[in-house]
Amino acid sequence: MVAVNPPRRAAAPSFSSLEFRRALGMFATGVTIVTARDVDGRLIGLTANSFNSVSLEPPLVLWSLSRRAGSMPVFSRGSHYAIHILAADQITLAERFAAKNVDRFAGVDYRENGSGTPVIEGAAAVFECFNRSQYEEGDHVIFVGEVERCIHRAEASPLLFHGGRYFTELPL
Repeated sequence: MVAVNPPRRAAAPSFSSLEFRRALGMFATGVTIVTARDVDGRLIGLTANSFNSVSLEPPLVLWSLSRRAGSMPVFSRGSHYAIHILAADQITLAERFAAKNVDRFAGVDYRENGSGTPVIEGAAAVFECFNRSQYEEGDHVIFVGEVERCIHRAEASPLLFHGGRYFTELPL
């Protein structure tokens, strides 16, 4: 039997950041909008595709945000946020919440939940979360939310993201 000494750190990448981004883009994901309210009452929201379930008991989900994001202070200090899984008919919302220097909530139909978090109407599903924990990894922060309330529209078709493009139905 040969003794193996595992390395203490990963080998340097053999690819560029652009190659890594393109490879990641081959994983089809759903599209979400994450919303919150800052301490001054301003509405905050952004489009994200880094979303996943973590646990059923307790109900936990995760998403991640670049450390350089302008909204990082709001999400890192806030107690609550809402994650909206977008439906195929919400591509315009996905684009708006991904755009810079626009009023992302202008004309958007939303309600406020008990914590004051904006909840966008019409999403395929919504997870209203307590900001349970955060983990700094690389150039992002991973947020784990404890789901306090969730709703879904069983008949909704999902909005998908693959290869840098939105899809409203699965490509053949």
